[in-house]
Amino acid sequence: MTSTVCLSYDFDAVSTWLWSYDSWDMPTRHSRGVYGANTGAPRLLDLHDKYDIPATWFVPGHTIDSFPEICGEVHDRGYDIQHHGWSHTGPATYESKEDEKADVNRAVESIVDLTGERPDGYRSPAWDYSENTLEILDEIGIEWDSSKMASDFSPHWVYGDWSAPEDGAYDRGEPTDIVELPVSWQRDDWPALTFTWSRPHRMGYVSEDSLFQRYYDQFDWMHEHVDDGVFILTMHPQVIGQGHRLSRLEELVQYMLQKDDVEFKEMHDVATAFRENN
Repeated sequence: MTSTVCLSYDFDAVSTWLWSYDSWDMPTRHSRGVYGANTGAPRLLDLHDKYDIPATWFVPGHTIDSFPEICGEVHDRGYDIQHHGWSHTGPATYESKEDEKADVNRAVESIVDLTGERPDGYRSPAWDYSENTLEILDEIGIEWDSSKMASDFSPHWVYGDWSAPEDGAYDRGEPTDIVELPVSWQRDDWPALTFTWSRPHRMGYVSEDSLFQRYYDQFDWMHEHVDDGVFILTMHPQVIGQGHRLSRLEELVQYMLQKDDVEFKEMHDVATAFRENN
């Protein structure tokens, strides 16, 4: 029984403060995103280089266009860059399919300009979908997604054509050709550690001991109970890249590396292996 670990980074930088928190005129909030680009991201790259372990970076096109040097460094140092929208806009908030697809296509252009390749993976801003998102992803050739939570540690096919009538039973729909690499708010640093004044439901200020213990506990349970389980950790350079948290992340990496039957992989490779075997 082999366990897989995927360390992933949502490199939102300033975009999350502009679109998700509507903080266009709040430069102090912007500075938290700048910190992620200037300080957090380089530290994370050095950590991964030190242990020679892969990572998957979901980078909004706005981050690529705003901070081209560090985004170029992510690519030049061999780390995979995948789709995270151009702006950090939740897909369900678009007024039309055309508006949503324009943002998605703009992000593809930014990634191609940076890497020379089209992304094959997608993670929705805020893990949100509209009724058009899945169709758009299929139209632009996305092969795998990492935005949904129908499983905890097992990849599966994304389901489409679901229905949720007010006066009838829920219908999950039918599997599509897009692979899902499931995520969880329980394995995300943002809600637990990001303090925000204006949205109490997003005010994160918990004990870091309890958060990292949660990561250890979930990894250990998966490793013991799930055949070929995939542990996906979602982090943000402006959050996890702070010095003391980086030390805790390094300790977690060391703990996982000491197990002979654990492999670190890019999410692209996990999706490809699932597709080839299912």
